[in-house]
Amino acid sequence: MRSEISPKAAEVLAVTRQLLVRGGYNSFSYANVAEQVNITKASIHHHFPSKEELVKTVVAHYRQDAAQALAGLTGQLNDPIAELRAYVDYWASCIARGESEFCVCVMLATEMPSIPSDVAQEVRAHFDSMTTWLADVIERGVARQQFQLDEAGNATRAAHTVLAAVHGAMLLARVSADPSAFSSVAHAALHRLQRSH
Repeated sequence: MRSEISPKAAEVLAVTRQLLVRGGYNSFSYANVAEQVNITKASIHHHFPSKEELVKTVVAHYRQDAAQALAGLTGQLNDPIAELRAYVDYWASCIARGESEFCVCVMLATEMPSIPSDVAQEVRAHFDSMTTWLADVIERGVARQQFQLDEAGNATRAAHTVLAAVHGAMLLARVSADPSAFSSVAHAALHRLQRSH
């Protein structure tokens, strides 16, 4: 359960998340957040005593939101192919609109050697939960004969492949400034899963 936070603290978290998506952990300071939220740095410190605590909270909230959204997909659709398509389509829509066009945890993962260990732990936990969800969807799809695994028959490895394709497609869309690059790469990964040997 997420503890209640004030509207101003929620605004600080939202702005921090945007700054993280744009440039990562080392790209901003409390001064940047204070300017965008229109409060003092001291007020931010009141809510979040350190930058590490602030970013850790952003990632923890991000993880909770993602877990709820994915559980919602499973409960609502209960169809592995539809669930994976909805997951990819969500990001395709975000990237096309230019809103939350990059996963916060992917951005932070690129900085793993330099971010605080508590933040890195939250990032790893996000990837672990994503892998678990994807592997479960893939296993259910295999049971329904919607997907076929490779010779090793490992759903976790297949989940890592999908995760790598989706996140790599985010990078490609960003570097090429072409939102359509995301959809073409990510949907191709799902298609391969359906047609793998």
